[in-house]
This record gives sequence, C-alpha cells and structure tokens, in this order.
Amino acid sequence: MKLEDLDRLRFSYDVVGSTRYDETPPGYHRMEYKARIGEGDEVFRRAGEALLNWRMHRTAGLPMTATDSPATIGTNTLGRLGAGMLIGRLRTAIPLGLVGLPVPCRVVWTIDEPDRIGFGYGTLQGHPASGEESFVITREPDGIHFTVRAYSRPATWYTRLGGPLTRKAQHQAARRYTNALRRLATP
Repeated sequence: MKLEDLDRLRFSYDVVGSTRYDETPPGYHRMEYKARIGEGDEVFRRAGEALLNWRMHRTAGLPMTATDSPATIGTNTLGRLGAGMLIGRLRTAIPLGLVGLPVPCRVVWTIDEPDRIGFGYGTLQGHPASGEESFVITREPDGIHFTVRAYSRPATWYTRLGGPLTRKAQHQAARRYTNALRRLATP
C-alpha cells in the first residue's frame, strides 16, 4: 500500500466525525486518555506544531507519511504499525519506515482555536481496526493538556483474536503519543 493509493479508499466505518462530538457509536469500544503536558504559551504552540505536522506520531515510533502537513481535512496518512510502536526502544535500533502493518487514515475534522488545537482521523479500508481517533491539545487553568479519544472495533481476524490485548495496545499507544508530545513541546 502506498500513500498515493489512499485517495481511492473509502472509510471502513460509517459514523464519520463522532470523536469531534464525543459520541461513541453502538458496537465500538471507547478509549480516552488525557494528561497534562506542561504549561504556558510556548508549550501550547510547540505541541500544536508537533501534532499537526506528524512529529508526535513519528517520535512515538509510528512511521507516518501524509499528503498534507500541517494536517487539514482530507489529508491522507499512511503509518506503519510495527515493532517500533509495539516495542519501545527497539525503534531506535532498527529503521522501520517501510516495515509493518499499513494503517491508512484520513483526517475528518480539525480544530484551531486560541485554547484548542487538534484533529480527528478515521480508518480507511485496509486498516486493522475500524473507527476514529482524535488528538486535541487544550489550554486549561492548570496547564496544557493532551487528550486522545478513540472509538474502534476490530476490522481483521487478527485484531478480533487480539481482543483485550488490542485495546491495551491502543492505551499504550496513547501514552506513547503523550510522552512524545511532552518531549517535543518542552523548550
């Protein structure tokens, strides 16, 4: 699968945009992870740039290419889920750019407000899961926070077989994204 092939793919789920409105469609598993990543305007600015330009994903160990940077509605992305994302420090020892399961997605909404920045993307045909995930940075009274929200269900035999382990891996990925964004946002 190549990035240029994604334009012809359809979403692998029907309720597109639900993460924006915090709605979890029936039959999907919900995941939400929120953490404080720092404080101040500089952290907010740097975190927003890292998120919208795909550096958070790459730093967390998910090799990612995208048709647009920064992320805009309609941007197609192609990540590769492999050992680098699943096994922490291994990603620094082995170049994994083209190795792993393809995870094609398309940005379905964005937000760019003085106190909130982020986007949501949905899975395309060929993704091992079916659903949507959003990444939002917020400025709150006690600092800058990052929230990962997703709803998903298995789309392949191996993700169905993985059951709770697959959902645990999704939580682990959210923690990795948060740690990566915290490192990228800290001056």
